[in-house]
Amino acid sequence: MCMVMLRRGLLAWVSRAGGLLVLVCCSLSLLYVMTCSPPHSDDPPLTGPAQSGGPPGAQSYQMLLQEREEQHRLHISSLKRQIAQLKEALQERSQQLKGVQERGGLGEAQGAKSQQADLQEFLKSQLSKAEVSAGARLPSEYAVMPFESFTLQRVYQLEMGLTRHPEEKPVRKDRREELGEALETALQSLNTPPSQQGSRGTAEKAQTSKVYTPSDFIEGIARTEKDKGTLYELTFRGESAHEFRRLVLFRPFGPLMKVKNERVDTAGVPINIIVPLSRRTDKFKQFMHNFREVCVRQDGRVHLTVVYFGKEQMSEVRSTLENTSREANFKNYTLLQLDEEFSRGRGLDVGARAWKGGNVLLFFCDVDIYFTADFLNTCRLNTQPGKKVFYPVLFSQYNPTLIYGSADHIPPVEQQLVIKKDTGFWRDFGFGMTCQYRSDFINIGGFDVDIKGWGGEDVHLYRKYLHSNLLVVRAPSRGLFHLWHEKHCADELPPDQYRMCMQSKAMNEASHGQLGMLFFRHEIEAHLRKQKEQQNSNPKKT
Repeated sequence: MCMVMLRRGLLAWVSRAGGLLVLVCCSLSLLYVMTCSPPHSDDPPLTGPAQSGGPPGAQSYQMLLQEREEQHRLHISSLKRQIAQLKEALQERSQQLKGVQERGGLGEAQGAKSQQADLQEFLKSQLSKAEVSAGARLPSEYAVMPFESFTLQRVYQLEMGLTRHPEEKPVRKDRREELGEALETALQSLNTPPSQQGSRGTAEKAQTSKVYTPSDFIEGIARTEKDKGTLYELTFRGESAHEFRRLVLFRPFGPLMKVKNERVDTAGVPINIIVPLSRRTDKFKQFMHNFREVCVRQDGRVHLTVVYFGKEQMSEVRSTLENTSREANFKNYTLLQLDEEFSRGRGLDVGARAWKGGNVLLFFCDVDIYFTADFLNTCRLNTQPGKKVFYPVLFSQYNPTLIYGSADHIPPVEQQLVIKKDTGFWRDFGFGMTCQYRSDFINIGGFDVDIKGWGGEDVHLYRKYLHSNLLVVRAPSRGLFHLWHEKHCADELPPDQYRMCMQSKAMNEASHGQLGMLFFRHEIEAHLRKQKEQQNSNPKKT
């Protein structure tokens, strides 16, 4: 019963609430129609607050719309002004940037032209300084810089050595290309019509139809002033038997350019000196005397590896090393023994591979070599693992007995080490003394251990490096000397090794002039006797 009454009450309340809501909605709808309905077509349009016809709500709404439109219009105008200002500023900046670029490009162009003009002026000054059109006053005949002469196939030169002979076909690629370029430039100039050669060509009024070829080239001369350039004078056959054409060319050297500026620290770079040895204990004692002074007392960053062949005199070698170790407190040495026939390449190869302390700088040395502490630093500075190896040209000493007249007048070894024409020569045909890192030696394949006895193994290794991408530094070393010793060429050597041995023996004895004096000593002695007899037979009158 209670539930039925509660349900009826709830329905009555909902009915009253619904009716109330309908009434409120109708009132709101009527108010909206009265406020927002557009005016009748017969009424004039509302244009402003001065017109009082129409309802007050419509007038206020119209005023609100006009106010909002004015705000939007003002905002749009403001944005347009800002956009215009930004465009103007952007255009101004663009003009400024363009001007800067034009001025910069002009400056760069002017700078490039200035640099080019400076370079041209420098090259012209090189030409004016060189002895091209006029000679220079020289103090003596020793200051003369001679020319080399050349043809299509040969070069004739005064300075000689391993790669330079009195007459030779140019072997070096740079030399061939240098002379070839000079010949090509000369032929191009000869075959260019005068009308195309500028002012110089207009002076040649008689234009000929002859076409010059390399077969017309007779000879040329060339010389290089190392601070100025190279001068070439080339002579060609002319159109008649007695007519010639001569062209003078000059290749000026440019100014110096800095390539690298680096700091090299050699404090932590030890050197493993490897010496193959068989007998010759007296020479080894002399070697160790110099080693103690240079390597132990002065340098202090050296390890010595001695590879001894055979058993004879082995105890003396060990005793010499032990005495040096005890007296100089030197422990960095290794003595290896090979019970086999002596092979220099084999000994050096074994000594290099025996090192177990990582990558190390190797110096392949002989027992008759004298070196200084400066040379050890040169060895360090001219090697770099994976990049370059050092092949110094040592100074080979002549026979001291012939240099100083007799064995009684020979000074100590340290006083004999003088680099002069009559005391020795640069051994540019020798490649046995070399500095290289162990990693490069292993990677290149080491020595040819099948070569027995004297010579040949060093050339094979040298050629391996020449055929690789490593830089080979080849230069005379003022701190590396080969001490003279009598050389014996064994009969059992193959013909090519025996010939090399004999050539080395002949060159080691004395200079050309000293050998000449020995060869003609009987004539010289006879001349001196005649002079003495004449003086005795014709005494001076007092």
